[in-house]
Amino acid sequence: MLKFYGYKKCDTCRKAEKFLQEAGINYEFVDITENPPTAEELAAITERANVSLHKLFNTSGVQYRELKIKVRLPALSQREILALLASSGRLIKRPLVTDGKRATVGFNAEQFAAVWR
Repeated sequence: MLKFYGYKKCDTCRKAEKFLQEAGINYEFVDITENPPTAEELAAITERANVSLHKLFNTSGVQYRELKIKVRLPALSQREILALLASSGRLIKRPLVTDGKRATVGFNAEQFAAVWR
């Protein structure tokens, strides 16, 4: 079963959910703002999705700008980045989707079709 970390008010998450529903793919929805993934889960997702840790940041989010993450990021260690992301789901790009073996970050219909169909 897929685990879908998203936010109900996020347009991108709604598009991703619609894609999965129309494809008949079952998933468990987890509100990323209330229950963000742990640092360990985030590390595994980056590995499974084959993306850099920096790609997990929601760079268009208010919290990203308020905390000046762009300026701070180069000086942060991998462990510090993971801890920061795990501390607030609003910092994380969404949706995050994983089945424990594969993962996707964000929504791209072609990527979803290739990975989840």
